[in-house]
Amino acid sequence: VWGDIEQDEGTIIAHVGRNQRFRKLFEAYPEGDHGKEAITHYKVLERFNYVTLVQCVLETGRTHQIRVHMKHIGHPLFNDDFYGGDRIVKGTIFSKYKQFVDNCFAICPRQALHAKTLGFTHPSTGEEVYFDTDLPDDLAQVIEKWRGYVKHLKPE
Repeated sequence: VWGDIEQDEGTIIAHVGRNQRFRKLFEAYPEGDHGKEAITHYKVLERFNYVTLVQCVLETGRTHQIRVHMKHIGHPLFNDDFYGGDRIVKGTIFSKYKQFVDNCFAICPRQALHAKTLGFTHPSTGEEVYFDTDLPDDLAQVIEKWRGYVKHLKPE
């Protein structure tokens, strides 16, 4: 996500529903206003000054829930063109930084979001079923680029 999330972990509770003007978009709303209750727990995994790698665990499964909740707390997903993350949200105005971010966008031309684990209750057996997947190459490459970028910022 864009920015340095202050807390190492937290919970976002905000209703998620369709945007009243742009029906393809969803939005976070105060309780009872609109939409359905949505709860997202997050934990910071790694910080890269201007972006943060987070893990999200959903209590509810609303459409665009993670994207909407992260934008709601001021940290849109990296390269999320629907919710404002497809431009430089945090960082400097120097051209080298802009080139670096544009290069990251080119490596991962989509929102930086990956479902590592999906689970559900099987409708016939009632058994809890889980599926795990590895991090896609494009996201792994972008994470490595940010690690390298931050390493060069820190004085030895």
